[in-house]
Amino acid sequence: MEIFKMNILEALDWRYAVREFSPSILDHQTVTTLLDATRKSASSYGLQPYKILLIQSESIRRELLAHSFGQQKVVFCSHLVVFAAQTDIGDPAVDRYIAQCMKTRGQSMSELAGYASNMKAALAAKSDWEKKAWAHQQVYIALGTLLAAAASMRVDSCPMTGFDPNGYDQVLGLAERGLESSVVVALGCRSANDYSANLQKVRFDYDEVVESITA
Repeated sequence: MEIFKMNILEALDWRYAVREFSPSILDHQTVTTLLDATRKSASSYGLQPYKILLIQSESIRRELLAHSFGQQKVVFCSHLVVFAAQTDIGDPAVDRYIAQCMKTRGQSMSELAGYASNMKAALAAKSDWEKKAWAHQQVYIALGTLLAAAASMRVDSCPMTGFDPNGYDQVLGLAERGLESSVVVALGCRSANDYSANLQKVRFDYDEVVESITA
């Protein structure tokens, strides 16, 4: 356990938001492993109300650049990932999850009926805006998993919210799929010319961030 703790801390000290990527291309298995780790991320009720889009088309990435406020890494990173949140979450999302539970765990519908009803009631109590906000919150949980997994594998990354979601939605045809872009992640290998790689990581001290509530 102590070795693991040291390794994860070292990995997180190693990672930073890469400004410039090298031309190196990540191998297929590395990318698949990273996205599979992200797939296994926690989410509320386990519903995973999002899609993880791996943008492999260079022409589409160049189209997205026009909506990325000049961030060239959208085109020149090894792999580009777009998280897209579902815009309409209700009974069908719950039914889909329940079906997966039955398939994976061999549970019956009668065993899961109460849980399904609770989930449907909880979602029905939210406004459309609240459900969208909730879906984007789940995306950010998955984002954290991806960044931590990438650091542990020594894969460089840069999460980006500096883009025009409407532009991305249009290029990727997300609206007709009931999705909207949430956050973008560039993956690859840092360039030797990226000055940020040698900068000391700036984080507030442990005692400034972590507060223990004892009574």
